[in-house]
Amino acid sequence: MARSDAYDKHPGHKIAVEPIRGHVRVEFAGETIADSRRSLRVLEGNYPPVVYVPREDVKLGRIEKTDHTTYCPFKGHASYYSIRVGDRVAENAIWSYEDPYDQVAELKDCAAFYLDRIDSLTEDAQ
Repeated sequence: MARSDAYDKHPGHKIAVEPIRGHVRVEFAGETIADSRRSLRVLEGNYPPVVYVPREDVKLGRIEKTDHTTYCPFKGHASYYSIRVGDRVAENAIWSYEDPYDQVAELKDCAAFYLDRIDSLTEDAQ
């Protein structure tokens, strides 16, 4: 991992990573795709909060890595995955920072889901 200088250039841009104390479940095409009690919530600037689930808690047999990538100067390079259950496919529905910048190192080996590409993401409080 490396340190991003974007935080020095844009000191007003804040990212907070906090544990979710409850249970997170992601559903797609009638299946539970992710089920975790170790998820994280990322609060970044004015963006809506994003839930990140450890990849160990994602059904890896239902996701396929794609060629799509993006770059965030605050988090690093993101890889994308599609979800496939039967005939249903959600293209590039998941992203993951496999080698995030040091400032958000907690995101390593976690996956986030586009809410408009899955059926539901629920959080049950502890």
